[in-house]
Amino acid sequence: MTNPQDHLDVDDPGYEAGQGHASFLAQVEAWIEADPEPADQAELRTLLTEADSPDPRDHEVRARARAELRDRFVGTLQFGTAGLRGEMAAGPNRMNRAVVIRAAAGLASFLRDALPGQTPRVVIGYDARHHSHTFALDSAAVFTAAGVEASILPSALPTPVLAYAVRHLGADAGVMVTASHNPPADNGYKVYLGGRVVTDSGQGAQIVPPYDAGIAAAIDRSPVAAQVPRATDGWTVLGRDLALGYVESVGRLSDGAARDLRIVATPLHGVGGEVLNRVLGNAGFTDVISVAEQFEADPLFPTVAFPNPEEPGAIDLALAYAQDAKADLVIANDPDADRCALAVYDPRVGTYQGAETARSNGWRMLHGDEVGSLLGEETGRRADAPGGADGTPFFASSIVSSRLLRKIADSHGLGYSATLTGFKWISRVDGLVYGYEEALGYCVDPQVVRDKDGISAALLLAQLANRLKAEGRTLVDALDDLARAHGLHVTDQLSARFTDLDQIPAAMSRLRAAPPRTLAGSGVSDVVDLSDGLDGLPPTDGVRLLSADGTRVIVRPSGTEPKVKCYLEVIVPVASDASYDDLTAARAFARTRLDQVRADVAAALGI
Repeated sequence: MTNPQDHLDVDDPGYEAGQGHASFLAQVEAWIEADPEPADQAELRTLLTEADSPDPRDHEVRARARAELRDRFVGTLQFGTAGLRGEMAAGPNRMNRAVVIRAAAGLASFLRDALPGQTPRVVIGYDARHHSHTFALDSAAVFTAAGVEASILPSALPTPVLAYAVRHLGADAGVMVTASHNPPADNGYKVYLGGRVVTDSGQGAQIVPPYDAGIAAAIDRSPVAAQVPRATDGWTVLGRDLALGYVESVGRLSDGAARDLRIVATPLHGVGGEVLNRVLGNAGFTDVISVAEQFEADPLFPTVAFPNPEEPGAIDLALAYAQDAKADLVIANDPDADRCALAVYDPRVGTYQGAETARSNGWRMLHGDEVGSLLGEETGRRADAPGGADGTPFFASSIVSSRLLRKIADSHGLGYSATLTGFKWISRVDGLVYGYEEALGYCVDPQVVRDKDGISAALLLAQLANRLKAEGRTLVDALDDLARAHGLHVTDQLSARFTDLDQIPAAMSRLRAAPPRTLAGSGVSDVVDLSDGLDGLPPTDGVRLLSADGTRVIVRPSGTEPKVKCYLEVIVPVASDASYDDLTAARAFARTRLDQVRADVAAALGI
C-alpha cells in the first residue's frame, strides 16, 4: 500500500499528465482505504470523481476539486506545542478520525517509552463541537488497546476541568478535544503532560519542546489508521463527581462576602454556561442573567460571526442584556471556557472610543491587559501561596502582554517572569501564584489548574467588582488607581488575517528588512529579532520595537490562526494625585498615540 504520508510535488508542471498524477491518485486511494470513517471515504471519492471528470463542461468543478485534493494531501496536519488544530474534513491535512487515531497511537507510544514497564494513565476531555465526542472515544479506544489506562470526562466540559483532572487524578497525560475560539468548521487536539512524565513546575501543563517533537515523531511512526488497534471497551467514563470537584476547588477562592452585583453572563454557545453559573451561585452571586440565545452549547455558533469574545460583535447580545437589565458587569467565556472577557459601563469611554460608544451606550469590553492587571493587583493583595525554589511567589505574563504586571509585582515584593506567548510557558514558571496573557487568559489558581481558566478568573473578577461596588467605586476606578501608581499603560492589537499563508513570512520579512524609524513620532531606539532569542527565552518568530518614549510593539505570526498579530503598548506618565479629568485626558491622548502607532506598523508590514 502506498504510504499516505509520502507526499508529492503536485505543482510540478508535468504532474497532471505524467506519473505524478497517477502516484497522487494512488496516494489518495490508499488514504481512503485506511480511513475508518465512511463519510470521509465518500467525501474523498466524490472529489476524485470530480477531479477526473472527462466532461469539458466540468472545467470549474474539476479545477476546484483538484485544488481541494492537493491542499488536503500536500502534507499532514502538523503536531506541535498547540497539538493539532485545523478544519474538519477528510484527508491527512485536515482534522478527522484517521488523523486523530494516528495522533492517539503516537501519544500512546510516547508515553510507553517514557514509562517503561509501567502503565501510563491518560484522561480525556472534549467540548461540544462537531465530532469532539467521537474523537475523544477514538482516543480512548486507541489508548486502551495500547495498554494505556484511559479515562474520559462524563460529558462536554470546559478545558479547565480537563486541566484540573490531569493534576487531581495524577494522570501522566491529558487530551482535550477542542478548537477553543476557532471557527465552527475547526477542531483540535490539545495535549497536557504530568503525573510521572513531567514532575517539575510544569506538571499538568500543556506540552512544550522537546515533548512536542517526541510525540510528533511517534505519530509519524504510527501505522495508517486502519492498522491502529482500537479496543471496543475497557476505558473508564468518569462520574459527575470529577466536575463537581473542580467546582468545589474554584469555590475555595470565594471571599465569603455579601453580594450586591447584577451580572450578565454568556458562554458564547460553548460548554461553560452551567459550570460558571454553579460556581457563581455557590459563591453567593444569585443575580446572574444568562444570555438565553447563547447559553446552550451549539457547534454552529449561530449568533456570532466568530466565537471569540475579542472579535467585534461577539458580545453585542450580552451588552444589550446588560443595558436592559442595568447590570453591573458582563462576563463572557469563550466556547471552551478557558478564557474570560469582561465588559463594564465606562461613562467617559466616548472621549476616546466614540464609535464604540455609539454602539454600546457607554459599555466597553476591557482589554485583556486591563483585566490582567486588575487580577494581578488583587492577587498581590492576598499573595500567600507557596513560592518557588527560593520561596519567592512569582507573577508571570507573556512578552506580548503589558509591562504593567512587572511593576505590580515589584510593588508587592513579588518575583516576575516574562515568558514566550502561550500558557504552556506561563504555567511552567517556578513559584507561580498568578499568570496571564493579554488574549483573555488568566491562571489564578496554578496549584489546582496549571493553565488558563476562564471560570475561576470570572469568580475573582466578580468578587472584585462586588467589593468595589460596596465602596461606591467600579473597576474603572481601580484601573485609574493602577495608572496613578504606575503610569497609564494602554495596549491594543493590530491583526491581519491571510488566506494565502505564504504572505505571513513575507510580511515578517518586510518588517525585518525595513522596520519603522518612528512610532507615533518617537524614534525607534531598539529593534530585536526574537528569532535570535531574548533575555534567555527560546527563539521565536517575532520582532520587538521600542521607541524613545517607551512605546513598544511586538509583531509575531499567530500560533493557532492564519494571522500576523501586532501588540501595541504606550505608556503615559500620570501624577499620583491625578484627578478623574486628568485620567480621562491621559486615556484620550494614549488612544491617539495608539492609532498613530497602528498606522506606522501597518505601513511597515504592507498590510
